[in-house]
Amino acid sequence: MTREPEQIRSFIAIELPRNAKGGLSRLRSELERREHPFVKWVNTEGIHLTLKFLGNIPFKQVDEIAEAMKETSRVISPFHLEVSGLGAFPNLKQPRVVWVGIKGETDKLLNLQQGIDSALAPFGFAKEARPFVPHLTLARIREGATAAERRNFGEVLVSTRFETSYTVNVEAVNLMRSQLTPGGAIYTCLSVAKLGISKKPDKSPKNYGMKLNST
Repeated sequence: MTREPEQIRSFIAIELPRNAKGGLSRLRSELERREHPFVKWVNTEGIHLTLKFLGNIPFKQVDEIAEAMKETSRVISPFHLEVSGLGAFPNLKQPRVVWVGIKGETDKLLNLQQGIDSALAPFGFAKEARPFVPHLTLARIREGATAAERRNFGEVLVSTRFETSYTVNVEAVNLMRSQLTPGGAIYTCLSVAKLGISKKPDKSPKNYGMKLNST
């Protein structure tokens, strides 16, 4: 009998459709052709729209976290988002994080994120101090990159067009487990919370996962 770990690394996120991940993969390939060794790319197969990163949590706490997530999700109806646009934090002149934007019914997205944030506070998870800015991280600039290298890559981002819009029909949120291994990250869905439904047993399949190559 396999013994469950005492703690697991986890987060709450919205899954992206296959066509959106395909678009992000093509965008990454286009940018990678410029060959900037100081850029660390994210594996697009593993990109999620993260609502809250929980870090390491006790395994025995998974059920109560999942229930709090479901209680919040029930009062928010399904909504639509769009994946579109390319940018960087803190700005395109000195980028540190490269992102793809999220548009659409972001008011509902914000309500969902804030609801989850509040619902988990009683379990010891601090509320986010910074405003929630929905985005999908595509790459990070390594700490050793010079100001000139960052500026050069920012110019590449400005000249790159990513105008295709991909629709995300948000009907559920997932409690995810992230296992970091030498061969890549393994993501496993621990629980699914459907939006806008009455209190019924969740019959969604659980414990499915995939192994991703590290980047």
